Amino acid sequence: MVKKTQQAEMVLSDHQSALQQNAAEITAGTSFETAIKELESIVSQMESNQLPLEQSLSAFKHGTALLQFCQQTLSNVEQQVRILNDAQQLQPYTNDDATR
Repeated sequence: MVKKTQQAEMVLSDHQSALQQNAAEITAGTSFETAIKELESIVSQMESNQLPLEQSLSAFKHGTALLQFCQQTLSNVEQQVRILNDAQQLQPYTNDDATR
C-alpha cells in the first residue's frame, strides 16, 4: 500500500512539473487570444478522436497548461478593471456591478 502511494505521489509530482514547464513555455510571448485558439484546436482534435493515445495525453497536458495560463491571464485582467462608483472614486470591479 505504501509503495502504491509513493508511486502515485511520484506520478503526480512528475505531472505537476510538466505542467509548470508547459506553463513557462506558454507565457513566453503567448497572447491570451492565441492560447484560446490553440486550446480550442486541441479540444476539437481530442473530441473527434484524431489523435493517437500518446499524442492525446501530450495534448491534454499542454491543454491543461493553456487553461491555467488563460485563467491566470483573466484573473490578472479582472484585478486591473476598475469602475467609478457613485462618489466618483475608483473601486475594484465586482460581479454585482455587472447587474447595474
